[in-house]
Order: sequence, then structure tokens, then C-alpha cells
Amino acid sequence: MGFFEKLGFGLKKTRKASFDSITELMDAPKITEDLYEELTERLILADTGADVAEELVDELRDVVKKNKLKTGAEALDALKELLCTRLSADGPMDLSGHPAVILVIGVNGVGKTTSIAKLANLYKAQGKKVLLAAGDTFRAAATEQLCTWAARVDVPVVKAGEGADPAAVIFDAVTSAAARGSDIVICDTAGRLHNKKHLMDELSKVRRVVNKANAAASVESLLVLDAVTGQNAIHQAAEFIEAAGATGIILTKLDGTAKGGSVISIKTKLGLPVRYVGVGEGVDDLMEFNARDFAEALFKKDEE
Repeated sequence: MGFFEKLGFGLKKTRKASFDSITELMDAPKITEDLYEELTERLILADTGADVAEELVDELRDVVKKNKLKTGAEALDALKELLCTRLSADGPMDLSGHPAVILVIGVNGVGKTTSIAKLANLYKAQGKKVLLAAGDTFRAAATEQLCTWAARVDVPVVKAGEGADPAAVIFDAVTSAAARGSDIVICDTAGRLHNKKHLMDELSKVRRVVNKANAAASVESLLVLDAVTGQNAIHQAAEFIEAAGATGIILTKLDGTAKGGSVISIKTKLGLPVRYVGVGEGVDDLMEFNARDFAEALFKKDEE
């Protein structure tokens, strides 16, 4: 299954729940005020958030007027372009460091550890040498779980005992990356509750220690969110972004939800691009996010 096909399959529940109805609506021969009102309602039902839905429809009105569009089909193409623009990242991730360090953060249960393994597998397939850091020393068996996944994708792990200082583990991993010839260090962190200030402070410490370990390192912080929780995932994210300097999103379980429309509001509300999406349980089911492919897949007609 190719990239676009896999993404399309992963968005099947979202399409059936809401976006198929939008596609049908936009099959109208004329663009009317009723169409705009119905489109707004259906976007809200698609879990885009009411404010984002209204913004999109207002933008669509402007494009329709400016380009003198006549049919619903033309308006749908314009809507896809608006979604593509809204979802596109301002630039690529910074993986230029020696090593490039990726901190993976988020609450327990969102698929953080499995996402790390999938990310490692993806970078390995690109020819990168990857090292993992078992920085979740708080949760029982977290290191064991990470090591199990690491063995599955055949990458080494720097670890310490339960209760060890997470920042110290990550410091050791970053300092040893040069000796190991690692291109990328992916760091697990404990699944913090966003309202626990001392744990959020620890995340800030972890980020600072990377640069102390190696001044040549680049740092990205990817926040893992569960697509199944939809708009609630966005509310959960704000303090993580502030504490850990999050630079992007990994959105997991996109294949298991009808709330894929929440992706549309993530960048608007959080100011962060979605970098990767999980569309299955397999180790190769984490994909780099592509805004245009996502917009097209939302409105893809399923073959009966």
C-alpha cells in the first residue's frame, strides 16, 4: 500500500462520519448562502472547532468572490487549497545538529513509546543512525517497554534504573552519540500530567541539558497527541508547549477515530505544525505529514 493509499485508509472513519457529507454538499451546481451555512455546520460536526469552521468558510467566500467561482465543485477545490495552506508547516524540522535530538513528550496513553519506535524505524529507512534515550524513569516498566520496541526496530538504547534523573539519562545519551556515530537521538520522557508543575519544570530542565551535553546538537520537541480525543487534545497541549518548547506534533491513532477534522485546527490553535501522523499499529504506520495529501485524502471517494 502506497503513502497516499495508506493515508486515505487511515482517514476512512473521519470521511464516513463527516467529510463524505461535505463532498456531497459541494456537488451543488451553484454556490449559495445556504451552502455556506450548511458547510459551516458540517465542518463543526467534523470536529474542526466552531471558530476554525467559521474562519474557513469566510476565507472560502472571499476566494469564490475574487475568482468568480460558480459551482460547488470549484468551491471544493478552493476549500482543499485553503486547508493545504492552513495545514502546511512554515518549514522543515531542524535535523541539522550533530546529533539531531528529538524530545518526545506527552501524557501517558497517547502512544508516545510506540511513536518513538516508529519514528526510529522511519529514520533508519532514510539511512540515519538512530539512538534512543530511555528518559521515562518515572513510570514502572517504561524503560523495558522502550527496549522491547528498540529491539524490534534494531536500534540501541541508553538507559538507567527506575527513579534515575531523566535529564541525566538524556545527557548521557547525547554525549555518547558522537562516540557511537549517531545522527539522531530520540528521547522518551515521562507522561506528565499537564497540571503538575514540578513535572513540567523537569521537562524544561531536560530541554536545557541537551545543549549542555553537546553545543552542536539541534533540538526538536515533538508533542504526541491522541487523535481520538479530538478537540480535547488541543486543550491538553498548551502547557506542554510552554514548558518543553514544543516545535511540532505527532498525531497518533488517526485511523481509529472519526475526529480527524481536529487536525485542521491544531496548527491554528497551537501554532505548531503536525509533523507525523500514525495511521495503524504496524511499525511502518507512522508517516511524515503532508498537508496537500491530507487535504486530498479527506475528500477522497472510497471505492465500493
